[in-house]
Amino acid sequence: MENSEKTEVVLLACGSFNPITNMHLRLFELAKDYMNATGKYRVIKGIISPVGDAYKKKGLISAHHRVIMAQLATKDSSWVEVDTWESLQKEWTETAKVLRHHQEKLEASGCDQQQDSPVLERPGRKRKYTEQRSELSQKKSLEPKRKDVPKVKLLCGADLLESFGVPNLWKSEDIAKIVGDYGLVCITRAGNDAQKFIYESDVLWKHQTNIHLVNEWITNDISSTKIRRALRRGQSIRYLVPDLVQEYIEKHDLYSAESEERNVGVILAPLQRNTVDTNSKTATA
Repeated sequence: MENSEKTEVVLLACGSFNPITNMHLRLFELAKDYMNATGKYRVIKGIISPVGDAYKKKGLISAHHRVIMAQLATKDSSWVEVDTWESLQKEWTETAKVLRHHQEKLEASGCDQQQDSPVLERPGRKRKYTEQRSELSQKKSLEPKRKDVPKVKLLCGADLLESFGVPNLWKSEDIAKIVGDYGLVCITRAGNDAQKFIYESDVLWKHQTNIHLVNEWITNDISSTKIRRALRRGQSIRYLVPDLVQEYIEKHDLYSAESEERNVGVILAPLQRNTVDTNSKTATA
């Protein structure tokens, strides 16, 4: 199938990236290989979108540092980049809204590139309007047809898919938007049984064709939590994170027993907001 017939895809990964690890970067490569191999899609870009400080997750350090580390990690990538929009929001922003922001940004960019032909210069002698219109139509007919706008899909691990089942962590309408309007590219491994989770969820089952499960055959158990634990204990994290990220962490002494206590006892932003919304609906019912 020719590239022009394939749907262009932008992979968006939302998360804490606290800190970003080699596993986070590996997810993009696994997803790109899988999507391209289907023959239906062509991945053109990857976007890392660190969550803002208002998320209030335990041990979450400043978004300023997390964004810089992500930028250092993707410095040499030809297709994965970091976007700061979500991290700069004063309030926690739902993933569905982040997806919408990036899809609308792509659509706006597509419109900018598809402007009408430049206005014809005023001719030296008087010409009939019909002649000008005919010439303009001929020029436009020679232009390439407008390309479809790339589709944004959420890149995630199986843990995010399973988190859809945690009460009040996600709004049911947001889950429907994410899997229905955008789609998931979910990296899974033996023992996660993501297919069973999809089967047991009515909304996920309804949109199962828009959920792409990618098997991770070369397993990698690196996680940000384990990285922070190693740093608290003074252990090496080399080869677990990009070298530039390790250097940045050491230079700014980012992770410690004290930093891990940040937001301790604070209710996670989505749980707090969605619980309030649920209680309000119950009270007015």
